Amino acid sequence: MKNRTLTGILKHGLSIALTLLFILPLVWMFFASLRAPGQPLPRQLELLPAEPTLANYGRIFEILPFGRYLLNSFVVTLSGVGLTLVTASWAGFGMSLLGKRARLRLLFLSAILLMVPVTAFWLTRFLMFAKLGLTNSHFALIAPSLMGTSSLFVLLFYWTFRRVGRAVFESAGLDGASLFQTWWLIALPLARPALMAVGLLSFLFYWNDFINPLLYLRSQTLYTLPVGLLQLQEMDKTNWSLLMAASVIVTLPALIVFAALQRPLLTWDGE
Repeated sequence: MKNRTLTGILKHGLSIALTLLFILPLVWMFFASLRAPGQPLPRQLELLPAEPTLANYGRIFEILPFGRYLLNSFVVTLSGVGLTLVTASWAGFGMSLLGKRARLRLLFLSAILLMVPVTAFWLTRFLMFAKLGLTNSHFALIAPSLMGTSSLFVLLFYWTFRRVGRAVFESAGLDGASLFQTWWLIALPLARPALMAVGLLSFLFYWNDFINPLLYLRSQTLYTLPVGLLQLQEMDKTNWSLLMAASVIVTLPALIVFAALQRPLLTWDGE
């Protein structure tokens, strides 16, 4: 009994230590953003500055249209996540209903797509969007969501629906339910963990996307937060407190979404 208690204490202690190790850079970033504008970073480890101030956060919105960038990021991210959940779940549901040979072919194709580096698609995709006149628009940023964003997301839904069993969906069809009704009323409620996991991963994908806005957008009114952060760095590369404040604004929504979805994911998995 004592050995089990000691083992439990060691596991919890190790978990807390690892958590603090990952949280420390975020805490340091926040406290660094509270330093007076223009001050260099301290040469020694310092968390709370001697005279903390929030002036950097107001300064960001004065020198750049950061409010507009924030709105653009939310529009692109929410649109991309919503479309990804629909298209990826459709594709995964369709794959789960196919015969064995067709399923294996699509699984093999999905694995190949995962191994192809994303940089291999940049030129082809840019030329295609330029030909269609879709550059300098947010559509170019959310276009991957029309194909499920990533084959990994499709596979996550496929594995979830395969665990449910094809007989469940076929019985719904025998009761008169259409494929859309089966997907909406039966498949999606049973795929809650996959929905939350794909929702979180796709949120991080679109929220942190830097290359696509840099490639396709030319108008400043369409820029998203990652591009705005680059602009701020180019304007004043030595104003670390200002850069840290902007980094806090970019990071905070992702942390909130992760914290909100973490507990439901763990609870559902335990059930």
